[in-house]
Amino acid sequence: MAMSNTNTTLESGRAPANPQTARGGGLFSTEDWWAVWVGLLAIVVAWALFASGSSIKWLAVAPAKWSSVAQAAHDIGQHLPNYVALFVAFAVVFGVSLAALGQRIGAFLGSFLILFVASAVIFTIGAWTRASTYNLEPPLVALALGLIVSNVFTLPSWFSAGLRVEFYIKVGIVLLGATLPFTLLVWAGPVALGQATIVSLATFFVIFFAAKAFGLDHRFAAVLGVGGAVCGVSAAIAIAGAVRAKREQASVAITLVVLWAIVMIFVLPFASRSLGLSTGVAGAWIGTSEFADAAGIAAAQAYGDLASHAGGAIAGAPEASVQAFTLMKVVGRDIWIGIWAFVLAIVATTRWETQESGVKARVDAREIWARFPKFVIGFVIASALVTWIASHYSLADYRKVVTPDFVAPITALRVWAFTFCFLSIGLTTRLRSLSSTGWKPFLAFTVGVVVNIAIGYALSAHLFAPYWNSFGQGS
Repeated sequence: MAMSNTNTTLESGRAPANPQTARGGGLFSTEDWWAVWVGLLAIVVAWALFASGSSIKWLAVAPAKWSSVAQAAHDIGQHLPNYVALFVAFAVVFGVSLAALGQRIGAFLGSFLILFVASAVIFTIGAWTRASTYNLEPPLVALALGLIVSNVFTLPSWFSAGLRVEFYIKVGIVLLGATLPFTLLVWAGPVALGQATIVSLATFFVIFFAAKAFGLDHRFAAVLGVGGAVCGVSAAIAIAGAVRAKREQASVAITLVVLWAIVMIFVLPFASRSLGLSTGVAGAWIGTSEFADAAGIAAAQAYGDLASHAGGAIAGAPEASVQAFTLMKVVGRDIWIGIWAFVLAIVATTRWETQESGVKARVDAREIWARFPKFVIGFVIASALVTWIASHYSLADYRKVVTPDFVAPITALRVWAFTFCFLSIGLTTRLRSLSSTGWKPFLAFTVGVVVNIAIGYALSAHLFAPYWNSFGQGS
């Protein structure tokens, strides 16, 4: 897949000319580091307000649930000052970051204003009370809308300045850390963590070796493998930098993940219903087999809604499907982004490049550090901070006190960032260019899809079925 945007870093087919500058520069000289500072700034401000008895909810505005256009319009009008303030906040932090990186701010601000307004409309669509019925999750709607616009119309060149695909997703990943305290790993228990580990390892190696069998190089195989094993957009960008993959290889991985994620939105809930799975088991299967958080949430929510209207025909509490999915995908699998980035940076440096050059190389800690995605550090710091906060609460109190006033607003900011990212991906994607990559990446990834679904079903519906069947019964 080729990307038309000349400013986003996904369009180039070459690795960065200077690895130290690209990944290992000063604390304010790379996009990775600025994503860390922007994300942590939002989290620290939210924490300071929470500690003082207030909340960042006023700024981190999100559309309220609505069932009629009049309700939606009234909510937007009522909270218009909040939306204006949020736009200004995003424009300032993004603008300062890009100015420090030598980007043109005037063009960015004009483009970002359009992107923000479109994202607000998309976010509002996602707040429709029947949105889950039609799988209208904001990131997915953003991607679909972007694809339609970019493949039907010719966008002006200046508009590309605001389509910062990697920057938005990196900020979103840092914010994701604040919603995943390490305490959740303890609360999740060994079953969820064990299942997530099995799936992450199995899916990666299946896709990696399938890709190698089809003749793809190590780097491309690694990007595809981690994209399927963890979370496509986030993982593809992180691993592409860690192993020095070509930019278009990350783009292909993102495309394949999104393609299969959308297919699974419909397939997994239907299959779960046909197999008579409880909500907990279905949620775990979806969390094990889906390839993107937004798509997985849509599928899990759809099955929960189906259970709530099934009159007892589907066992388990309706909310258990989303809760089980969250443990499996958002907690169990997404945490592997940093692990895979670190391991593959070492492997690429010490093995793959040695094989290519024919010269045996020592482990160079500086090179590994230069390649390691710095925004993953932000993810870990954010998670550690929220872990410290969560340590003062039980799980019940965490959900009752911390989640609504501290975590939920950060989650809203994360959804905004992911929506910016997915809309930018759609607006910079030309579907006709996908054919130039051939069928090999698709076939390799599809092998992983089949194995992933089979393993996920075996683990969720059989090996660990007692755990998932009882999941959520106490809530």
